[in-house]
Formats: sequence, structure tokens, C-alpha cells
Amino acid sequence: MLHRISMKRNNNNPQTNKNKYVCLKTASHPAKSIAKATLFLVTSLFISAGLLDLLGCFDFTTFAGLMQVTTTIRKSPITNQRFPNQCDVVKNQTQLFPEDGSSRNNNKKPRSSHSRPSTCPSYFRWIHEDLRPWKETGITRGMLEKARRTAHFRVVILDGRVYVKKYRNSIQTRDVFTLWGIVQLLRWYPGRLPDLELMFDPDDRPTVRSKDFQGHQHPAPPPLFRYCSDDASLDIVFPDWSFWGWAEVNIKPWAKSLVAIEEGNKMTQWTDRVAYAYWRGNPNVAPTRRDLLRCNVSAQEDWNTRLYIQDWDRESREGFKNSNLENQCTHRYKIYIEGWAWSVSEKYIMACDSMTLYVRPMFYDFYIRGMMPLQHYWPIRDNTKCTSLKFAVHWGNTHLDQASKIGEEGSRFIREEVKMEYVYDYMFHLMNEYAKLLKFKPEIPWGATEITPDSMGCQATGRWRDFMAESMVMFPSEESPCEMPSPFNPQDLREVLERKANLTRQVELWEDQYFHDLALANSKKP
Repeated sequence: MLHRISMKRNNNNPQTNKNKYVCLKTASHPAKSIAKATLFLVTSLFISAGLLDLLGCFDFTTFAGLMQVTTTIRKSPITNQRFPNQCDVVKNQTQLFPEDGSSRNNNKKPRSSHSRPSTCPSYFRWIHEDLRPWKETGITRGMLEKARRTAHFRVVILDGRVYVKKYRNSIQTRDVFTLWGIVQLLRWYPGRLPDLELMFDPDDRPTVRSKDFQGHQHPAPPPLFRYCSDDASLDIVFPDWSFWGWAEVNIKPWAKSLVAIEEGNKMTQWTDRVAYAYWRGNPNVAPTRRDLLRCNVSAQEDWNTRLYIQDWDRESREGFKNSNLENQCTHRYKIYIEGWAWSVSEKYIMACDSMTLYVRPMFYDFYIRGMMPLQHYWPIRDNTKCTSLKFAVHWGNTHLDQASKIGEEGSRFIREEVKMEYVYDYMFHLMNEYAKLLKFKPEIPWGATEITPDSMGCQATGRWRDFMAESMVMFPSEESPCEMPSPFNPQDLREVLERKANLTRQVELWEDQYFHDLALANSKKP
């Protein structure tokens, strides 16, 4: 959806020129002749420049002393701010989103002829790995139905429309905003999604354990979508609900949050930030977070950390005045640590330009697999958090340029490679690759409901409605999705995993050496 913007200025204002003529009439006779000649020359140049500019042969702004700036950008899919009062969004946009699904005939036609799709970010390659368990067998209806055991809802896309069969309630409104995101995907790429059926579980931890499906004597695993997985599971990773807003805690849709965090980054330069590691969150969701609190500064020890407990109930009562994400980019280092599973806080922490101290995780989301230690973040041991954090901050404060570069590179990755356009592209490619594996014809189950922006947004209230309005796609993409990268070959995959492990091991060796030298120095003190 590339388009060109030409920043042109034309000061040829008729009213201004008229005033100039009045002033010239008061001049003396010689002055009149000079003025008339000058006016004739200037007018001729302006007319000539205008004609040449019209023909595309001359840059008028250059003549005026300004440099023309022509840039190629990707328009954001997020363009709307509120629902119309009558709340008939779809009916008012039949030209953009035909209800008869006529755009399906253009399924392979690029959205724009003036641009060639870019290659997708490298983490898209993990789509092939997530779907590899079904590469040989395909996905039968029987396999799909087994995923219903923990699924909260079934999604059916048929003829460009979305239907949902709900089985159980989800935590808060995770299901609602996940489905809202799928509806927006179909508006971003109307008529380009294949028919499919999938099962979705919006709970935290993966449930499809790979050990239960090893060997030819075992059945194929059920295909189940969720927000995260781990190395021992086969759950299919999908972007989480908060990309379209987390209304319960007043976290705005990702496109808007990202802009706010970028502005927050500008408020304090990296070297002027507090030279400690910062974390704010709810420690009660997991033992690993409660363990982190042991590393807080105390009268006995300073682990180079500043840790704060987030009381969401109190924040809700007080209007979330102390939880704006853009106001939390004030420290050189920010700690990411999982909760009960992976945490949505990851992208907000990493967008801050601070060097992210990434406590070794058990789980992964859809994009973290594309990031590297020492390039995008600093790895922290999970079993000795306090000493690991203390060393990380010490290293950063004695290697300022390198630490700030890691922070900036992690932030750049989040801004440029996890922006909403790529979130939609990831969903698009994941669903397309998944649909290729289906061995049955998708159909609408009994009791399913069609969902549209009107049916979801018009009945929403408060922040839920506001966030839907802010994240609603109002225009189809002007270009095709990014080009899907090829799958890993076994050697490439092994090299990626080994590189991550070696970089993490290098950091641990530095840490061990630092504390060894420190202990040796202390032992020599009188």
C-alpha cells in the first residue's frame, strides 16, 4: 500500500499579488517601468514553471527555494477514530468492501501495480515450523474436532465472511478482540483469505504436548491456535488480542500505543535515563515474578534494580493515571519477565529504546523467535536473577555505546518489523498456509454466528467501543502482502538455534568471570 507524497508549496496567492500591484502604482515613473518589467519577468517565470510542473518536467518548489521531498511509505491500516452515529459502517462502504464478495475473483491480483511486495521479516519463517507437524498428513476434520477439547471458539471463513461458534468464555475479552482482529484482516485484504476452519484457545499456556504424538503408532496432533507455545508443544502461535487493545487495563491498540511510546522515548535521552533496571507489573501471577522481587533494592543489597508492584484494581479505580506506557521509558534498562506464560508486556517494554533485560523464557510468541541476544536484548538467567541483573546493569553502565545500541536495535525491530501492517501479513500468511493443509471442505456449524464490524462494534460500550473504533480498518490495502520467506532447511535452523545459545552462553561466561574477579579482589582486602 505504498503511495507517494509530494510536499509542494505554491505562494502564488492572487490576493497577495493584488496587494503588490496596489503598492507598485504609488511609485515614480522610472520606478513604474522597472517595476512593470520586473513584474512581467516574474510572472512569465511563474507561468512557465507552472506549465513545466504540470507536465512533470520541472520542480516548482526548487525554484521557490524549497527542496521537494518524495517519500515512499506504507499507509497505516488504522485510519478511523470513532464509529458513525448511525453505526452502519459496512453499508456505507459497499464500494470499498463489496458485500457480494466480488473481490474474491481478484484473489491473486496485487493491490497496487506501482510497488513490489517486500520480503516478510525473518520471523515469518517460523510459520512453516509451526505447521510442520501436518505437512505430510494434512489436516482432517477428525484432527480439527480433537482440538475442541480445550478450544474456546471455532472460526470459519467462508466466501470472505467470518463465522464464530463459541464453546466457552475466555479470560476478560481476549476472544472478542482476537475475533475483531480477524474481521479487520478481512477488511485489510478483502476477498483474499481462503475458506478455512480453525480452533482457538485464548488461555495462557499451550496444551498440545508433542510427546503425546510421537511415533507412527500415535495419532496426528490436533491443530490448535493460541498466543504462545513452547519447545515441548505444538500449539500454533497467533498474534494476541492486545494488538487491537486491552480495554480492561486501558492499553490502547498497538498502532496508537506505538506512537505514544515513540514520543515517550524522546522525552529522555538514553544517557540521561536512570542507570538502573526497571520493572513494573503484577508479581502474583507466577512464582518467577515473585522471585524477581527478591532482587529489589533494600537496606542490605542493591542489585541495580528498581522494581514496582502494579495494582491494577487500584489503577482502574483511579483512572489508570499511573500506568501510561509512554511514561515508563525513563530507565536505561527494562526487565521483561514472563507471567503465568508469555506476557503481552514484551512488545511495550522492548519499544522503549532501553536495553531489554530478557529473563530466560519458557514460552515464545510469534515474533520473538526473530530476535537475537546481544543484538536486540540482553539475556538474564532465570535461576539466579539477582546476580544476573546486577551484572547486566554494570556491563551496560561501563559499555554505554554498546548498551544503548542494543536498546535501539530492539526498539527498531519492534517499531519496524512488528508494526500492524506486518501483524496483518503474519495472520494472512499463517491462515493461507494453514488452509492449504485442510483435507476437508470448511462449513458453517450449527449455532455459529456471522461477525462484522457492525455486529461487534455497535454493541460495544466505553473503552471497548473506543478501542474497536481506533483499530478499525477503513480502507483495503493498496498493495499485496509481503512475500513469504522460504522454510528453514535443517542446517539453517540448527545454525539459528546454535547462534542464540552461543550468544547467551557468552553473556553467562562474562557474568561468571565478573563475579569471580570480584570475589578474588574482595578476598585480598585486609
